[in-house]
Amino acid sequence: MQGLENYLALLSRIEELCNRTALGFASHISCHAGCDACCRHLSVFAVEAAALREALRALPDEEAALIRDKAAHAAFEGACPLLHDGLCLLYQARPVICRTHGLPLLLQSDGESRIDFCPENFRELESIPGSAVIDLERLNTMLAAINALYLRSFPGPERLTVAEALSLSD
Repeated sequence: MQGLENYLALLSRIEELCNRTALGFASHISCHAGCDACCRHLSVFAVEAAALREALRALPDEEAALIRDKAAHAAFEGACPLLHDGLCLLYQARPVICRTHGLPLLLQSDGESRIDFCPENFRELESIPGSAVIDLERLNTMLAAINALYLRSFPGPERLTVAEALSLSD
C-alpha cells in the first residue's frame, strides 16, 4: 500500500497494545461481535481514509458495492456506514479510534488526566493497572504526524468522514 507504510507500522503497535489488554482482561471486557452501540459515523485522518479505500478495493465487487451504497446514503449523525448486521464490513482496516474504543484510554482535558472506557467493561475492577491503559494523547500525536507525512505525498483534506473516504476514488 503506497504511502501507508508508517500508518501500517503504527497499527501493528496499536494491535499489540490492544491485544495485550484484551487478553489480560478478557473476563472484564464485554465488547463482542454485534456490540455496536459505539459504531458511529466519524471523521478520520486522510491516511486512515486511504487505508479504508485500499481495503475496499481488495473486496469482491458485490461486497464493495454494498459498502459504496451504504456510504452514499450515510448520515453523519448516524451509525457508521461500515456497520452491517452489527458487524464492521472493513474490520481489518478499521480506523484507530475503532481499534481502541472500549479499552481504557488516558485522556487529557483542561489540564486534567482521566481514564475512560466503555461503561460495560471493567465493572468488577476497583482500579485498572497502568499497563492496560492506552495514552490517547500520545497515540493521536503519532497518528497526526503520520497523517502529515502522508499528506505531503498525497495532498488533500486532513480529515474526511468515513462515507467521504469510501466515496472517493484515488
